[in-house]
Amino acid sequence: MMSQRSKKELTESIRGRYLKANKAKKQQILDEFVAATGYHRKYAIRLLRHGPGPRAMKKKGRPKKYDGEVVAALIKIWEICGRICSKRLKPFLPEIIQVLERHNEIQLKPEVKALLLEMSCATIDSRLQKERFESRRGISTTKPGTLLKKAIPVRTYTPWDEEKPGFEEIDLVAHCGQSAEGQFLFTFTSTDIATGWTECLAIANKTQVAVSEAVQQLQQLLPFKLLGLDSDNGSEFINGTLFRYCQNEKITFTRSRPYRKNDQAHVEQKNWTIVRRTVGYDRLETTDELALLQSIYADLRLYVNFFQPVFKLVGKERVDGKTIKNYDLPVTPYRRVLGSDLVSLEAKARLTNLYVSLNPVTLRKSIDRKVAILWKISR
Repeated sequence: MMSQRSKKELTESIRGRYLKANKAKKQQILDEFVAATGYHRKYAIRLLRHGPGPRAMKKKGRPKKYDGEVVAALIKIWEICGRICSKRLKPFLPEIIQVLERHNEIQLKPEVKALLLEMSCATIDSRLQKERFESRRGISTTKPGTLLKKAIPVRTYTPWDEEKPGFEEIDLVAHCGQSAEGQFLFTFTSTDIATGWTECLAIANKTQVAVSEAVQQLQQLLPFKLLGLDSDNGSEFINGTLFRYCQNEKITFTRSRPYRKNDQAHVEQKNWTIVRRTVGYDRLETTDELALLQSIYADLRLYVNFFQPVFKLVGKERVDGKTIKNYDLPVTPYRRVLGSDLVSLEAKARLTNLYVSLNPVTLRKSIDRKVAILWKISR
């Protein structure tokens, strides 16, 4: 076997003769060269034609367009936005860059900003591939409520007026860890069908009184009037306390079909993307953890509703036995509320003033810091 140095010397010695030879002579020289070096025939031809320089070892494909500062800026913005998917991130980039620049959180060169705004969803996914993570799931604590089922109608699909803000899907998320025994905290989650506006409230238990108080607090937090509630069949919702409250407040109260989570697809999605991705699956049960969880949700509601764009289903069609779903461009719940003619001008003005004062980086850091403290005291 020849050494690499000997192969290189042999290549240089016969290369000139190979280039000047005719076709038959080139074939003879090439046969001898391959036999002596053990190179693949095609590789040997490239070496004798072009030499061992950069041209022979040139990497195929287009040069990288999005690298260095562009990728670093993309990762930073993606982290600030809560690691949302590329299809939600791309349409939101112009707005979030403007917000971050207004609060002096990023300073982008014009060419870097232009490249960021040019990136496709597929390119964003490829550049963020190494940064993604996996998740796990928890256990269910829903117990069916048997009372008042006949009085509370079943809502299948979405017969409500979806273009009218105020109709909410509600659910509870249990912070029980790996055991549903004993007393532990819950998160009351509410999602508006029309705008995607989401509220999360920490409650000490899932008694009738605690859930009814959460609904009353929800009324104070929403930027529009509460018109309807849709829950699952758990006893924490299907009870006389909440039923009478909705009757007195002229709130439409409906329930989903048993064991059909898709009937509450909007709020079930938020249980994962907002609650579980933020606070995880640890067991929470003390008053200190309750106060800290309430503080987290006070920041999280602003971060989610003002700086987290969401899709909205606008239509379905059946093609060759398959259901094709069509979605609009992802927009933040705040923007959807501003675009609704059914929300008062006073409410929109309050939201706009609040939006201008909010810094998503400050909110994200505050949430992460409090979550780190919560995880520390819960273990």
